[in-house]
Amino acid sequence: MRVYEAAKKLNIKSSVLIQRLHNLGIDVKSNFSTIPDDILDKLENKEKPQKTPEKEESQKQKKQKMEEKPKIDEKLKEKPKEKRPEFISAKKKELIEASLPQKLKGKKKHYKKPSKEEQEEQIKTIQIGKNTTVFEFASMLDVDFSEIIQKLFALGIMVRKNDIIDLDAAKIIAQDYGVEVEEKTLEKTILEETESLDDEKDLQPRPPIVTVMGHVDHGKTSILDAIRHTHVVAKESGGITQHIGAYSVNYKGKQITFLDTPGHEAFTEMRARGALLTDIVVLVVAADDGVMPQTIEAINHAKAANVPIVVAINKIDKPNANPDKVKQELSHHNIIPEEWGGENLFVNVSAKKNIGIDDLLESILLQAEIMELKANPNKRAKGIVLEAKLDKQRGPVCDVVIQEGTLNVGDSIVAGIAYGKAKVLIDDKGKRVKKATVSMPVEILGLHDVPEAGDVLFVVKDEKTAKSIAEERKEKYKASLQKKSAVSLENIFESLSSGQIKELPILIKADVFGSIEAISSSVQKISTDEVAVKIIHSGVGEITKSDVNLASVSNAIIIGFNVRPSNDALKLANDLKVEIRTYKIIYDIIEDIKKALSGLLSPTIEEEILGRIDVREVFSVPKIGNVAGCYVTYGKVTRNSKIRVIRNGVIIFEGSIASLKRFKDDVQEVVAGYECGIRIDKFNDINVGDQLESYILKEIKKTL
Repeated sequence: MRVYEAAKKLNIKSSVLIQRLHNLGIDVKSNFSTIPDDILDKLENKEKPQKTPEKEESQKQKKQKMEEKPKIDEKLKEKPKEKRPEFISAKKKELIEASLPQKLKGKKKHYKKPSKEEQEEQIKTIQIGKNTTVFEFASMLDVDFSEIIQKLFALGIMVRKNDIIDLDAAKIIAQDYGVEVEEKTLEKTILEETESLDDEKDLQPRPPIVTVMGHVDHGKTSILDAIRHTHVVAKESGGITQHIGAYSVNYKGKQITFLDTPGHEAFTEMRARGALLTDIVVLVVAADDGVMPQTIEAINHAKAANVPIVVAINKIDKPNANPDKVKQELSHHNIIPEEWGGENLFVNVSAKKNIGIDDLLESILLQAEIMELKANPNKRAKGIVLEAKLDKQRGPVCDVVIQEGTLNVGDSIVAGIAYGKAKVLIDDKGKRVKKATVSMPVEILGLHDVPEAGDVLFVVKDEKTAKSIAEERKEKYKASLQKKSAVSLENIFESLSSGQIKELPILIKADVFGSIEAISSSVQKISTDEVAVKIIHSGVGEITKSDVNLASVSNAIIIGFNVRPSNDALKLANDLKVEIRTYKIIYDIIEDIKKALSGLLSPTIEEEILGRIDVREVFSVPKIGNVAGCYVTYGKVTRNSKIRVIRNGVIIFEGSIASLKRFKDDVQEVVAGYECGIRIDKFNDINVGDQLESYILKEIKKTL
């Protein structure tokens, strides 16, 4: 039995079980490792609670008590019923009512309203939408609407109680009541409803969603063809996949959803829009070809998305096939087989001769079982758009994989800036269905517009709501295009997350592998404990659209050495505001990255002492406090400098200067040899004979 299965059986964590096995002297490396049956029996016996004489005696006593309990209940039944407290309180109310004067009978009690301070504590923030009226806004603030109309009139805005209030005006008025105003968008409200956390009891196991990736002509679609026992390859032009396809497969009563992508570009584009759809990546590598540039790119994309990788070594039936060589090459990219002590499952397959296909499906289901994938099917549906197109006969058509909930025919849906109703649902076999469940790929007809691949689709209560959300998104999309800032060496440190270790992500493309090695080693030598260069990808050849997509998602810059970007890549980089820098000399690359990293380094704070001051007299000023009559013995003291109080050689206070005067005039600085009056902010315990030290703090930028 494998470790994770044994842990479930013993009802303990896998990590705890691995530790116990280590204590017994059994070497296990991962959750996939196997445990001998005799060892498992020992562990089971340890987990079972052993009955002791004391426990048996306590159980007998419990049984006796249970037998005696009915006798006690019978005694209670014999007792006369006492008057219930509800009856007593009702009688009390009648007596009070009867004793009141006639004019006060039947009148309601008036409770004191909470004070304004209590209301301010209760109401901290309110949300108003685009159609909020003056009357509704006044109700939210719990004030009379006429008061709001007066305040708006003072701002130069003439309104009636049923007119819509302006958001900026509402924010200004709300400040008078100590209340903050937030804009309430329809999309935000709907998303809060749909993305609410599900109860553990509502979650049910769901099929895994698997993306097949790898180099061109390594047999991605051929493997899917063998799995589905169909001829997908024959339908594709030139035998190459030209679009994203989603297929549902039933293996031993369990469903698996496969995504067949044209390489890794679509995978990155979907991830760029926040569509984390894939659960497992199947990396296809040809046994006769080995690891190729697109294989490395696929690995980098899968790692960036933090998705587990199952490796399928295809074409093992060929005479020059060498699976061990493929394993060795992949180990250089931290893809290590389970038998070598790694965490990646490797399967040898041949799509043409149908060898190892069952083993591949077993490995996928094994990985999915460890991940414990669950979703709530009894809620409004949410899914990801895989691809969309405009059909001349059917109108907008989009392929969607459902992530959670159940999509029914007739549901109102929103996907990106497109909205409509799910009029027709078609499954991956071409059959019409009435509903689409979790992890199911389905084709939807009924949208008014064509969404983009990677857009999130979700169900709303009606089509009117869907239309409002789509319009809000269109406005936001236009505004975001204007505000989007460029990613460059000059400003990249502004967008990095705060933390002790900072990173500068870069993507390197060069003419030959030798140049890549030289640049990578030189760049990594610049890295320090405080700031580091992170190479997210490196490759040979021109800069492509895929490189730009990966750089955009990873917030990186692209460094090109003796290579140029393609026209498509240049256009996409301009649209996505990704910086591409090309060089001919390696030293120029190193110099530019040093400058960028110097901007990332935290500045050092240095103290510069300006002067020393003796306290010769202390004056007590009413309503102000003590003022020190001082003489500057060294340097100078400035109005903006920091000050520290030294008594008998010990620092007793550090702070700032509240006022600096020469006679009755406020001054900016006093130099050595002159007298002055100093009042220290938040410090009144000044004595004659104390010494003051004025200083400033300077930020000095670090350089590498």
